[in-house]
Amino acid sequence: MRLVSFVVMGGPVVWLILACGLLAFGVFVERALSLHRARINYSDFLHGIFNCMRQVKPQDAHVLEALTLCDETPGPVAYLAKMAISCRDASAYDLDRTLQDTAAAEISRMERRLAVIALIAQIAPLLGLFGTVLGILDGVVVFQAQGPLIQSANLLDGLLLSLASTVAGLGVAIPCYAAFNILVIKVDRIVLDMERTRYEIVAFLKGGYTREILS
Repeated sequence: MRLVSFVVMGGPVVWLILACGLLAFGVFVERALSLHRARINYSDFLHGIFNCMRQVKPQDAHVLEALTLCDETPGPVAYLAKMAISCRDASAYDLDRTLQDTAAAEISRMERRLAVIALIAQIAPLLGLFGTVLGILDGVVVFQAQGPLIQSANLLDGLLLSLASTVAGLGVAIPCYAAFNILVIKVDRIVLDMERTRYEIVAFLKGGYTREILS
């Protein structure tokens, strides 16, 4: 009940801030679940891929088995391994460049909609400040209209509007800032796994790295 009174007290600006907060929360939940599914134990996964590729089977059956394992495993690491196996006949340099381009596309896919949370974290305090200014302006208008006979209760409405907007803006911005950084950390961990996967699978397929590949 107090929350409803708080929202009503703040007016349209608080409603707008809370709507932004709900949008950011929805994006955070969707991205967090997606990134949780995307991260795997890349070391165990590559161990399984390498075991498949080492097997001697007719008509590239070992390759098909490795590709099937990639298809059954979620996340960008598995997709990166699939691309490497599919392009295994390319030169070491071309293979590494292909995997770099693939990794860049996957990173962009993982980072989509993170900008929404970052944007809300930035504009929520500004919206709160806007509501604060409106509340102060409302108090000044009341003071000007009623002159020396003004009642303190009449000024409280503008003051409460100012405080409600400020609290709502900060209350949305702080969790959004934390949520954004949590998701960035999750993305960075997956990116690190992808880098390790790229190095190891090129080394496996091509028998080692050269300085040209690593540069």
